[in-house]
Amino acid sequence: MTSEQALSRMAALCSRSEHCESEIRQKLQRAAIAASDIDDIIDRLREADFINDARYCSAFSRDKMRFAGWGRRKIAYALSAKRLPQSEIQQALAALDADEYMAVARRVAAARERFGGEREALMRHMLSRGFTVDEAQQAICTDA
Repeated sequence: MTSEQALSRMAALCSRSEHCESEIRQKLQRAAIAASDIDDIIDRLREADFINDARYCSAFSRDKMRFAGWGRRKIAYALSAKRLPQSEIQQALAALDADEYMAVARRVAAARERFGGEREALMRHMLSRGFTVDEAQQAICTDA
């Protein structure tokens, strides 16, 4: 695959859904594109606004909260693993709607509570989903 073909494919991919630089870089490396060409392709995608860290962080945060039931901690960890700037991550997390966030926390707690078990197990589950102790307690107490 040539550099221009790779650029075209990555632009098409980014136009369908949000992707961050590390995801695009991995795809290009798997396609055996030269490192200098990869940097050039990524620069061109950034210039054309196909890759935008702030937009990606916001979309990722909203989707993981709404559809996967993740808390802020787990979202932040996942975004950090993608080597995104901490400032962008913090802005995206701060932009999450507080009411919707607590509704998700209550939904996650209620779903886990249906399986029975102790309060400790429910707390561990909430913590593993990325909610803080305070958020988990609030979700469990309002749900009980």
